[in-house]
Amino acid sequence: MITSVSCHTRAMANLTDLVNLNLSDCSDKIIAEYIWVGGSGIDLRSKARTVKGPITDVSQLPKWNYDGSSTGQAPGEDSEVILYPQAIFKDPFRRGDNILRHSAAKIFSHPDVVAEVPWYGIEQEYTLLQKDVNWPLGWPGPYYCAAGAEKAFGRDIVDAHYKACIYAGINISGINGEVMPGQWEFQVGPSVGIAAADQVWVARYILERVTEVAGVVLSLDPKPIPGDWNGAGAHTNFSTKSMREPGGYEVIKKAIDKLALRHKEHIAAYGEGNERRLTGRHETADINTFKWGVANRGASIRVGRDTEKEGKGYFEDRRPASNMDPYVVTGMIAETTLLWKQN
Repeated sequence: MITSVSCHTRAMANLTDLVNLNLSDCSDKIIAEYIWVGGSGIDLRSKARTVKGPITDVSQLPKWNYDGSSTGQAPGEDSEVILYPQAIFKDPFRRGDNILRHSAAKIFSHPDVVAEVPWYGIEQEYTLLQKDVNWPLGWPGPYYCAAGAEKAFGRDIVDAHYKACIYAGINISGINGEVMPGQWEFQVGPSVGIAAADQVWVARYILERVTEVAGVVLSLDPKPIPGDWNGAGAHTNFSTKSMREPGGYEVIKKAIDKLALRHKEHIAAYGEGNERRLTGRHETADINTFKWGVANRGASIRVGRDTEKEGKGYFEDRRPASNMDPYVVTGMIAETTLLWKQN
């Protein structure tokens, strides 16, 4: 006799087999997942279409459209928004020759920026919440870089995401547990120019898909739980060719001086709800204060001890919130430090 549980198990196994079908065995068609940023500036949207493979260059992909009135990006009477392919990533969910892609463009084509080969390393913090109660997985306990069932919550999700990003071709350089329960971080970079933002957005999309499968809620809120806890940020490490060469420390200090003069403009663009995180009580300076220092995690901008010692290297902008738009943040840092002229 077959029980209902057995029937369900068999049905799920059959479904898994279908989802994991390798289309390359019988067809030259592949599935391209179009990914873009929705109207809120933080929500991710995607839809799929069939194209003839293999695809080796973004120019082979057709433009496509979507209903912008359903994403808060166009009125109903003129709702068609066009997607222009910008980057290609391998699809860790469908695998095979299937690809991920999205649309974006910023100021990184400016010759003065191109000449400086800007490197970014972005530290994306996030919080895993229980689906039904929107409360962090596990509470309370010692969590930073922790191990153990009572301290590290969601490691299977984190590891699955880590491997999926590597499969997709994202330059993910590491992960670690963070200070708050259920809070983790992944790092992308060093990557050049707009590629860093491309990769962070796609890494976020992959994380959304992994948490969807796991039945867990992903939060990029900079302060998901009020209280005496660190918030969630997206520390952005930055260097240029001139900063990485001998004498670069002086270039870094001049860049920081520029960032100080445009502190308000940067804060306004560094994520929603950042004032709840940048209180000055949990690392990083108060939102209304700009200060920098060597090895100082209570500053707005931190310069590493090795950078000071070697006279060259990079700096870390600690102000961006976890829900920042990486295109905006990376673009603004490049614009302020490389293109902006003080009146």
